[in-house]
Amino acid sequence: MSTSYKQAVTLTVGQTDYTIYPFDQLQKRYAIERLPFSLRILLENLLRHGSEIFVTDEDVEFLANWDPQAEPTQEIAFVPSRVLLQDFTGVPAIVDLAAMRDAMVELGGSPASINPLSPVELVIDHSVMVDHFGTAEALNQNTEIEISRNLERYKFLRWGQTAFENFSVVPPGTGIVHQVNLEYLARGVFTKQCDGEQLAYPDSLVGTDSHTTMINGLGVLGWGVGGIEAEAAMLGQPITMLIPQVVGFRLVGKLSEGATATDLVLTVTERLRQFGVVGKFVEFFGNALANLSLADRATIANMAPEYGATCGIFPIDAETIRYLQLTGRDEHTLQLVESYTRRMGLWHDADTPEADYSALLTLDLSEVVPSIAGPKRPQDRIPLTEAKASFLHLLSEHRQQAPATADVTDFDEEGGHPPSDSGAVEVTYRGETFNLEQGAVVIAAITSCTNTSNPAVLVAAGLLARNARKLGLKAKPWVKTSFAPGSKVVTDYLQRAGLMEELEALGFYLVGYGCTTCIGNSGPLAKEISQGINAGNLLVTSVLSGNRNFEGRIHQEVRANYLASPPLVVAYALAGNMDVDLYNDPIGHDPKGKPVTLSDFWPASSEIQQVMASSLDAEMFRKKYQDVYTGNEIWNNLPIETGERYAWSDSTYVRLPTFFERIAEKRPGVNSIEDARCLVKVADSITTDHISPAGAIAVDSPAGRYLQAHRVAPQDFNSYGSRRGNHEVMMRGTFANIRLQNQLAPGTEGSWTTHFPSGEQLSIFDAAERYKEAQTPLIVLAGKEYGTGSSRDWAAKGPALLGVKAVIAESYERIHRSNLIGMGILPLQFRAEESADVLNLEGTEYFSIPAITEGQESVVVSARRESGGMISFKAKIRIDTPNEFAYYENGGILHFVLRRLAG
Repeated sequence: MSTSYKQAVTLTVGQTDYTIYPFDQLQKRYAIERLPFSLRILLENLLRHGSEIFVTDEDVEFLANWDPQAEPTQEIAFVPSRVLLQDFTGVPAIVDLAAMRDAMVELGGSPASINPLSPVELVIDHSVMVDHFGTAEALNQNTEIEISRNLERYKFLRWGQTAFENFSVVPPGTGIVHQVNLEYLARGVFTKQCDGEQLAYPDSLVGTDSHTTMINGLGVLGWGVGGIEAEAAMLGQPITMLIPQVVGFRLVGKLSEGATATDLVLTVTERLRQFGVVGKFVEFFGNALANLSLADRATIANMAPEYGATCGIFPIDAETIRYLQLTGRDEHTLQLVESYTRRMGLWHDADTPEADYSALLTLDLSEVVPSIAGPKRPQDRIPLTEAKASFLHLLSEHRQQAPATADVTDFDEEGGHPPSDSGAVEVTYRGETFNLEQGAVVIAAITSCTNTSNPAVLVAAGLLARNARKLGLKAKPWVKTSFAPGSKVVTDYLQRAGLMEELEALGFYLVGYGCTTCIGNSGPLAKEISQGINAGNLLVTSVLSGNRNFEGRIHQEVRANYLASPPLVVAYALAGNMDVDLYNDPIGHDPKGKPVTLSDFWPASSEIQQVMASSLDAEMFRKKYQDVYTGNEIWNNLPIETGERYAWSDSTYVRLPTFFERIAEKRPGVNSIEDARCLVKVADSITTDHISPAGAIAVDSPAGRYLQAHRVAPQDFNSYGSRRGNHEVMMRGTFANIRLQNQLAPGTEGSWTTHFPSGEQLSIFDAAERYKEAQTPLIVLAGKEYGTGSSRDWAAKGPALLGVKAVIAESYERIHRSNLIGMGILPLQFRAEESADVLNLEGTEYFSIPAITEGQESVVVSARRESGGMISFKAKIRIDTPNEFAYYENGGILHFVLRRLAG
């Protein structure tokens, strides 16, 4: 199969001729100009691969004649130009490739056949933790600890650099993957030598991190996929997808004085979550694009996972070229991007006609007000004027649900004082004695690619710090302050502007170049602070400039977490408590005793723009990225193993996974699921953080006990994310989030379930092991939005290893649903108006699901009670494409690829 529409023409840029595939033939029959920008990129992808077996004339014609109102039914193949990894998800991906090389040998093939066919770039950014803060030495101290903790993982990645072709690693301490991608890795237009021709085509990618979508701000189409799907893409397997609906989001007007890009993206996130864009593309347009910097656009694109869309994309225009120039791209690249996009009809300017969209929303930027979001979901925006009232309502609920005080014996022995009637606890820390109160901000972190890629909000934070310092304000002593930008360019321009020292004076010292607090690497709280929280049963808070604030993610002792712009992070560090109205309540007092409110030192937008203009230039970016793959001396001196196959050892970080055991046997096909037991029954909005948690490993958890049995001391546990290359740790960490509420173990939080038929309450891992011994298959029952959040492959790998064969949920997030299929788990969906509760499913039943066939849309599930009663209900099969069925019947996508490569 192939398409007859493929027609090459030559585009000359400077002295170079490029072969491109425009829409000339199609435009004779179809109104291509009415297609949204993102769908034109997909259309070019089909044309360019028109001679491949996976592209047909029907695919091209269907997309060219796209019906905006139609429900997605047509499957197409998408071949991304490249694959982007971060180290938490990248290490297990490379572990799987190494394991596939071993499996290929078992199948009689060559290990070298397992090799990336497209460029794969991995940025190490998820491993640095905030162990040290508030001093000039914090960066070096945290870096040394990072290298020490992750030595085995880093040595493995060094092997991968030599063993695999088309695989590059950006060493630790360089920046956050999405900011490095935006500032350096992105090509805008991709070029490739093929059969003696120099091809040019749109840069596109998939990445093993939800926030891969940030690159859509640059007009580069990309989104997050699970590590499983990314591995298949590395190996040349096209990504199959349904042609999506595209929601148009018209932006008009201009931000008011005091409103930031962070406030804008929180507003956009709220609007789109309310509207419902899961599985859809969102395309931004309108006259406000002229007032939005590329960094502002990237901030909005970054949070597509938070508003639920596959991606939120901006078109390529003059601002795109300006940003490419600012970030040090060469003149030929600038010419190529503009010439190519103009020739292809992918360029946007004031005369570009409005495309057809599946739905249309409009936002006037002047209506955006300063905001925060929380306490546990990024879409829950709170206008800053209502922040205090919102927190007090939360505190009231906390007081009603929790006992008045905790056991204070240990705290008293340390010299502290028990809580007062108000709940405050007197704490002495770093030579200061103070009352730690309800609502205390114990973490204030300027972090995350979402905002540290945007000079405007970082300069605003620096100017606010300067102004506050002049007024004599200081961060409160109980606040753990940290600054972890996404690239080294950030600290360069802040130093040039004289603002780094202002931030440092308030405690915001550089702690590392990485994700840190946003992904749960906030590090420990001081012992004295931790003891005070527990002694007073305090509802303490964190404020961070990140994109995620799910339960248990930021820090296990911090129950309320708020997303905010970097200047607001600084402001809350000064206030020290969420029980403050920043508009009206004094944050502190100046040297004369006069009350100071936020309006007294908030910087003007004109000053922010002036500082940016005088502090940033292209040479700054060129200099910082000229040695992007070099790394520091410690990285370069790591020993490098060689060989096509990895020499597996008894490492607690990197182990040979069991996914491909007995791969040489006949493919499993599709079997019925008989008399399965429910392992976990949960309500709505269960995130991948709940299923496969990031952050700390508890000493008394199954994973903690495993590590101690392997002679790893608790202080060396590191995090779940850093141990994703060890399936033994990760399967024990599955469903281990401390805030998980499994309805099969009522009254508990964390990794607990009830084993049937014994009725014993066990850890979820221990129960799964007992079921495995009895050869009992398992299922999960869930509510709406199951699998929301980060694109964690282990949220599917872990359940698969525990023996889960099917999930029955009210709805799924896109990436997690595909990941379940990628691991051979059947995703089923309750019919509209039905749920586990509506059907009176207790989770104690025996569940049976008949074998399904390709193209089957629904299946009747039987649930037999111990008493003999039976409940039967019809569930929708969420295997949406023929390719997905092929993955499922092979036991997973990697099994499918392996068998295909082995013939």
